[in-house]
Amino acid sequence: MVSKLDDYFRFNEMALNLRAQRQQVLASNIANADTPNYKARDINFADTLKNAMDNKSTGLPPLTLARTAASHVAGTAAGGESGIGGSPLLYRTPAQGSVDGNTVDLDVERNEFVDNGVRYEAAVGSVNGQIKNMIAAIQQG
Repeated sequence: MVSKLDDYFRFNEMALNLRAQRQQVLASNIANADTPNYKARDINFADTLKNAMDNKSTGLPPLTLARTAASHVAGTAAGGESGIGGSPLLYRTPAQGSVDGNTVDLDVERNEFVDNGVRYEAAVGSVNGQIKNMIAAIQQG
């Protein structure tokens, strides 16, 4: 019974972590809408969540930072160029090219940002509802 609860909460933890990280990627795209040669990035959420569940990680693999000089301090970072949850960050295909090489389409990015935020809030609400139901069942039993 406890392992089923553990698996349920692990899935929701990973899904919420990935949604939060995706929100950061989308916010970065929006923030760089006027940056020349900036390429919009995103993830395939379903594939990334499946990969994170298969790896039984928290969706936040440690990454090593590139050291270009011996005096640089070694460290780790979350997210980054190698992706989120072990899946790569993908480049978004632009619907229309721009003169400065920027591939951010603000309409697309805003829609994805809002959609991801709504899904995050829905997942949080669902988890809260499940926890309330479990507490009610425990208190009645």
